[in-house]
Amino acid sequence: MSAGTQATAPPAKRPAVTLSKLAEKKALGEPIVMVTAYDYPSAQVAEAAGVDVVLVGDSGAMTVLGYPSTVPVSLDEMLMLAAAARRGLTTPLLVGDMPFGSYEVSDEQAVRSAQRFVKEAGCDAVKLERGGSSADRARAIVASGIPVMGHVGLTPQTATALGGYRSQGRTADRALEVTRDAIGLEDAGCFALVFEAVPSDLTELVVPRLEVPVIGIGAGPATDGQVLVFHDLLGIYDGHAARFVKRYGEVRKAMVDGVTAFAADVRERRYPEPEHSYTMAPDEVARLRGLLEEI
Repeated sequence: MSAGTQATAPPAKRPAVTLSKLAEKKALGEPIVMVTAYDYPSAQVAEAAGVDVVLVGDSGAMTVLGYPSTVPVSLDEMLMLAAAARRGLTTPLLVGDMPFGSYEVSDEQAVRSAQRFVKEAGCDAVKLERGGSSADRARAIVASGIPVMGHVGLTPQTATALGGYRSQGRTADRALEVTRDAIGLEDAGCFALVFEAVPSDLTELVVPRLEVPVIGIGAGPATDGQVLVFHDLLGIYDGHAARFVKRYGEVRKAMVDGVTAFAADVRERRYPEPEHSYTMAPDEVARLRGLLEEI
């Protein structure tokens, strides 16, 4: 190296996010960033953006697979999405969302499903919804050696029973139920909780009573972190956006504009241009002409 030349150091590699790191963030008051991802490209984006946690959410049933709700998606479909996301990640903690019907029947069913997320998809942890009997399932999964993230408030898998996709815990009695669900999941050994679509007042009162990190989605600013659906925050999904969604991009419009421009170029024979094509040496072209004439 010549005098005065300075070597450019490669960017420092971030250490992998662990459960203890998330607990440390809560203790230090450092916000936790979580996004959903359902495939290799979106996982690569999450990795490059430096998020802490990636959730392969069952919301992929709607945003990627085209189902009308999260209920129809199967365990095998979720495992496929999770495995694809795993291949795009190095640093964030990867959490697989256990779909409706994959854990409710028994502790044994819950443990088997969770094991598949770890063994087949490479997830670091799993997530399940609701308190009550779900706390028992969470306890069984944790006892089997697999970390569990809980989820209270609006739980999309049972939205019909909750009166639809609407905020939960808006009365004192219902807020107390949400609180009991959260405490039950923490007592069951969950390493973190998601609070979805609950009043900010509830969050402010309950989060200080919990020892594990709470990640909010439509739960106000008093949580230990925030999560949004990848397709919502980037404006990819064309479906209904909840009140708590903030658009950080309009990727769908850019995608439509790009494909529309391509279609127009093809129809007007503007594409491909010479720089988009491959060539042969002139003597090989002449030789090919001769060979074709002999056929």
